[in-house]
Amino acid sequence: MTINENEIASLVQQVLKEMTGGAPAAAPQKKCGGNCSCGGAKGAIPKTARVAMMTALKKFEIQEYPIPELGDDDILVKVEGCGVCGTDAHEYKNDPFSLIPVVLGHEGTGEIVAMGKNVKKDSAGKPLNIGDKVVTCMIFKDNPDITMFDLNKQNVGGADVYGLLPDDDIHLNGWYSDYIFIRGGSTVFNVSDLDLDSRILIEPCAVLVHAVERAKLTNILRFNSRVVVQGCGPIGLICIAVLRTMGIENIVAVDGNEQRLEFAKRMGANQTVNFMNHKGIDALTGAVENAFGGYLADFAFQCTGSPVAHSNIYKFIRNGGGLCELGFFINGGDATINPHFDLCSKEITLVGSWVYTLRDYATTFDFLKRANAIGLPIKELITHKFGLDEMNEALETNLAQKGLKIAYVNKEF
Repeated sequence: MTINENEIASLVQQVLKEMTGGAPAAAPQKKCGGNCSCGGAKGAIPKTARVAMMTALKKFEIQEYPIPELGDDDILVKVEGCGVCGTDAHEYKNDPFSLIPVVLGHEGTGEIVAMGKNVKKDSAGKPLNIGDKVVTCMIFKDNPDITMFDLNKQNVGGADVYGLLPDDDIHLNGWYSDYIFIRGGSTVFNVSDLDLDSRILIEPCAVLVHAVERAKLTNILRFNSRVVVQGCGPIGLICIAVLRTMGIENIVAVDGNEQRLEFAKRMGANQTVNFMNHKGIDALTGAVENAFGGYLADFAFQCTGSPVAHSNIYKFIRNGGGLCELGFFINGGDATINPHFDLCSKEITLVGSWVYTLRDYATTFDFLKRANAIGLPIKELITHKFGLDEMNEALETNLAQKGLKIAYVNKEF
């Protein structure tokens, strides 16, 4: 039997009528303009989006802008949350990068609600669809040393990053917003298999995955190494967790805050040293040595931005040991060491670490799964959550060093 187009249309209308109890079927809502695929369970895409625009030192203002039309290679993401980084705090307090006005937030994650017709896969080759949860890493620049084809060649420190972009006619350039506009040429990763808190922690965790990979290049860091981690803020605590997931168990944490030292034990440190209880570097060194049962460390991670801490940490390391310095994300001032006693006569192998490569970023997803699987309290690092209209309070909380990790979380999710 042949059915013509009119009969097909009539059958469809009859089915819809029965499904809706006789009410006419609602016309589908247009989600956005442009050559894109649209959808998402959160409803129609609005015409405008709010951002927390940093308009002056220590001042965020909620501003609203039209959502731009997507190009063929662009992605629109509804923001679910974003961590507050120490870099954001420095920008909030001093504007060292001269970005004002700026929408901050580079530790973000959210849900794809629209994407250009050319977008099919993420930067690791994984399929991308409406509704997938994603994070961004960087925006490609014209630099052949930073490519997905040679992921270990150079870290991404010289690349553009969402949340540290000067304001322009798009405005939706950072994760402290309702929506973020991901431009073609950006790196995007599908992380739908991770929960929200884990996704918010991806960026800082990538910093430590990179640091440990750098440390491994010395051929000193091994399963049975005695490792000291100095500084138990979020970076130092994640460092301990990365080491623990690798099977390193002999870890001593050094900090001046007892609550953070207790958390360090939960993350995998088996001994702690509170430097507030020891007067002078010789006494502090002796405390670290005692914590290792009478030995100095084989390897050390310096995770603070204190020049004094950098000067001290050489004393904790044995002859022939190694050091990874990763605490100075910005210029924190000069540190004083004695090159003969601290480096040459001890033959210390020193590596620096800053941000990450793209491969480290992808590796971090598996680190988080492993950390959760063995029961490390990674997600408990997030101690404070604020809404978009509370970003001033969020940054002030960070500057006051209350809690551990501060985060913006979209209340609509």
